[in-house]
Amino acid sequence: MKIRIEIDENLMEEEVIIRCAGLNDIVQEVQKAVSEAASGTQTAVFSKGEQEYYFPLSKVLFFETDGNTINVHTADDIYETRYRLYELEEMLPGSFMRISKSAVVNTNRIYSISRGISASGIIQFEHTHKQLYVSRLYLKPLKQKLEEKRIGR
Repeated sequence: MKIRIEIDENLMEEEVIIRCAGLNDIVQEVQKAVSEAASGTQTAVFSKGEQEYYFPLSKVLFFETDGNTINVHTADDIYETRYRLYELEEMLPGSFMRISKSAVVNTNRIYSISRGISASGIIQFEHTHKQLYVSRLYLKPLKQKLEEKRIGR
């Protein structure tokens, strides 16, 4: 694999292009790594009433449906987004993961997972009272993702 950096002082925004003969595991890992590296500085626009807010995705704990609205939870507030959960899944960096029919979580912000009454789990976040249920269907893949991060793979 070749890696090349081209500097263009006329660019308004950085752009990363991956050229490949086909989509394979290595290319997907490179894309994921670039997305995760960029997510620390990626900002998004969210709304609350008539006000728009711009802040880094790294502040987002999770996205959750509430009827026809998608709520964006941070440690101390709730905002709204115009995107649907399936659209967010496609757009968000690899640190975000669907954990139920109605929620997508930022795995970088998970503090603990407790075993729920059934085979589901309860996600807790550091420095906030907010909790989120992970359905049993998504619990094992979530734990695998967290384990991969812990090992540093």
